[in-house]
Amino acid sequence: MEQKSNAFLETEKVGTLMRKFAVPCIISLLVAALYNIVDQIFIANATYLGSYGNAANNVVFPLTIVALSLAVMIGDGCCAFVSISLGADNKEDAHKSIGCSIVLCVLVSAIITAIYFIFQDSILTFFGGRVNEETFANAKEYFTWISVGIPFYMFGQCLNPVIRSDGSPKFAMVSTVAGAVVNIILDPIFIFVFKWGMMGAAVATIAGQILTAILAVWYLFHMKAIKIQRSSFGLFAGLMRKFLPLGITSFLSQISLVASMAAINNMIVKYGALDAIFGQAEYAQIPMAVVGIVMKFFQIVISISVGLAAGCIPIVGYNVGAKRMDRALDLFKLLLTAEFVVGFIALLIVEILPMQLIGIFGAANESQYYTDFAIKAFRTYLCMLPLATVNKGTFIYLQSLGKAFQSSVLSMIREVIFGVGWAVILPIFFGLNGVLYSMPVSDLLTFLIGIVLIINIFKTLKQKN
Repeated sequence: MEQKSNAFLETEKVGTLMRKFAVPCIISLLVAALYNIVDQIFIANATYLGSYGNAANNVVFPLTIVALSLAVMIGDGCCAFVSISLGADNKEDAHKSIGCSIVLCVLVSAIITAIYFIFQDSILTFFGGRVNEETFANAKEYFTWISVGIPFYMFGQCLNPVIRSDGSPKFAMVSTVAGAVVNIILDPIFIFVFKWGMMGAAVATIAGQILTAILAVWYLFHMKAIKIQRSSFGLFAGLMRKFLPLGITSFLSQISLVASMAAINNMIVKYGALDAIFGQAEYAQIPMAVVGIVMKFFQIVISISVGLAAGCIPIVGYNVGAKRMDRALDLFKLLLTAEFVVGFIALLIVEILPMQLIGIFGAANESQYYTDFAIKAFRTYLCMLPLATVNKGTFIYLQSLGKAFQSSVLSMIREVIFGVGWAVILPIFFGLNGVLYSMPVSDLLTFLIGIVLIINIFKTLKQKN
């Protein structure tokens, strides 16, 4: 009898498998997040850009997340479905779902790029770009060039989880790291040597994204467990109905950041104008720049959290397909522990070292108001990090079990109802401070709901086992 593809996922120790798959996934997601963060570090330390460039970067950042959210919905959904298919030894669905995801990603990326160019000014205004004229000019320049790279960015991010599902997490990591290295090398050259400003930061990013996309294309012709054929490519409605729901949690976890940042940026513009300090024109961009930096650090932590959980998707999916619920349960216990540890370590960093963190983003070139608000923002906005990481792990684990509906509902509650709702409501009572309170309140309430689902997962896996 022929051995099933990736059979080691059913036999190797779950701790070993988690390290093997999660570490490269974490690095891949961290590197993907670092594209924008690296841009912001160099922008912040360029005296001719400073906090105006920082604020502009923050305005454009959620628009890159829109593209990322669609890419990971397609890619992570395909990854989960391919893993379950391989566990059930169904190679036909596996190779066709990959081809379908590629065609869908190319089509969606073309649509997103067109929308960004056609409605550029309106989109930037919606995300708070009109806080002052210099910020808007910088945001427009950066957004124009970033939009050019959207198809390459989406293709690389979509194929990354697909490559992991083929049993090659290291290649997925290397392809993303290679693009980031190019970005890191070119950023200082374009910004400080050529003085290209926001355009330079964006062009450096695009160069890295193109390299990652090229490496992904190369891998498609060298897959191990799955062989792509001409018949693989097409928009297969039946398969899309199966794999897209498995990626909806990944979509919501990213797109919710866009919704909350739109709400937060607009609340900053509204209530910052009422503040005694930040209501002054020369300081108006500071709250937006600072909150953007804090959210970038949060993005780093969440990249680790999501990487831990997303790295488990092929393992869980395969073992569920193979009816090994005992291994799925062991992995869930290990995942929750790791998620809490990551959140706790991150909490210690933001509470103890906020000055050092803000210093990376050019605080030395800014006023004392910038530094003071940044310290308060780090310590307040991120004070529930351990609960945030556990929440993310739970969302994605549900997704890997094929429980797309439960995962989507919990994500929707956290990211849209709580994330956007509290960001709008709390500033009414607490002004700018209300923006900072919105994150911890949302994470705490979500965790209280999530406890019920965590207990249910334990019971369900034990019963099926």
